[in-house]
Amino acid sequence: MATPHTGTPESEHAVLVEGCGLLDRSARGKLALTGAGAVEFLNGQVTNELAALQPGEGCYAAFLTHKGKMLGDMRVLAVGDDPASAPTELLLDTERVALQGLFDMIRRFKVGYDVELHKRTLECTLVSLIGPHADAVAGSSVLPAVEHAHLTQDLDGHTVRLVRTDLGVDLLFDSAALEPVLAALRARGAVPVSEDAAECVRIEQGRPRYGVELDDTVIPQEAGLNERAVSFTKGCYVGQETVARLFYRGKPNRHLRGLLLSAPVSGDAELRLGERPVGRLAESAASPTLGPIALALVRREAGPGDTLAVGDGGVTATVVELPFGS
Repeated sequence: MATPHTGTPESEHAVLVEGCGLLDRSARGKLALTGAGAVEFLNGQVTNELAALQPGEGCYAAFLTHKGKMLGDMRVLAVGDDPASAPTELLLDTERVALQGLFDMIRRFKVGYDVELHKRTLECTLVSLIGPHADAVAGSSVLPAVEHAHLTQDLDGHTVRLVRTDLGVDLLFDSAALEPVLAALRARGAVPVSEDAAECVRIEQGRPRYGVELDDTVIPQEAGLNERAVSFTKGCYVGQETVARLFYRGKPNRHLRGLLLSAPVSGDAELRLGERPVGRLAESAASPTLGPIALALVRREAGPGDTLAVGDGGVTATVVELPFGS
């Protein structure tokens, strides 16, 4: 079992923004695709361009309904021995809540393609190093400073795949090596932190999470995901018509916004501008630097600077642009 976190919220936050926090995220969903048709197949299902990916590269993408609503999101890593050749495997990493939908989509639509689907959730574990000292702890001095870039290396006798993230480095490796790898990372200076502390930093960075702020009612542009997750030059994919029409000719009804709360809020709560419902708050965090904060999709009439009532009105929320402090 992983070493539990023992710090206060303030000390854990300090570790994540000044040092290197360690978080076991083994429960995330993980799949792999192999076969000569893997890239072509998945490229027709997700929002981002995969055709140009070479081994050692990766990207973030969403998979959608035919009406352009998100069924989930994922990180796609292109794996292979020769960086100049086509990938021999695609590793897919997704929120656990989206795993079954991703699995079902692949099983349903891969018919006719040279594609094999492999379950990796139990066999492969994932650990996050978060903070400015993540590279030093991981020993990843040669890992490119491009999000989703990845490589394999030895960590105290265990082969791990290092993956660049927006806040540090993720490690993917065989689940049987979890405890010795965690011990090695702690010995190098990584400090175990709680999920709540990591969620606070995520919210501060303005990055929405599927299963929290994002669900199957959301079109990527509403959540500000076009730049990260959507290609407007690739071939057809499921839901493309709606995504392209909204981008070129429409205005989203909702936008992802930051909320500065007057007090902490627990659980789901309605957001109102005057008497009109404009969204829902799914999760909040107590930031040591910003106070109580949250992300939420709110209707476009609730703009930056507006004050919203939260729940029964005992708490208010000021709408701000993201990232916080911009």
